[in-house]
Amino acid sequence: MLNPADTWFFNKEESVKACLLFLRAHILETDPDITEHWHYGMPFFNYRGKRICYLWVHKKLHQPYIGLVDGKLIEYPDLLLENRSRMKILLIDPERDIPVEKINQILISALALRQ
Repeated sequence: MLNPADTWFFNKEESVKACLLFLRAHILETDPDITEHWHYGMPFFNYRGKRICYLWVHKKLHQPYIGLVDGKLIEYPDLLLENRSRMKILLIDPERDIPVEKINQILISALALRQ
């Protein structure tokens, strides 16, 4: 029996699913204190009990993204605020190479906010 997060991932279109599953594994491998939790109908990632980011698919662009809790405090050119007041997102094109170094830099900034 799949848990809600696994079901959410496996119900996505193939290219989006592959991208999201990579992002999930990569975020969890970033630090041993990062754990995955199911909140608000989406996979969230916590660092020492505090939320740092989540995964979702952009409704208009149909691209996966990493949503950063308190992203407004992170200055990085590719982060989008859109109509959000607190969170910024990093869109990921599932048809291109995943920008691992960029993701690592942003995750390091997000973890630093929780130290």
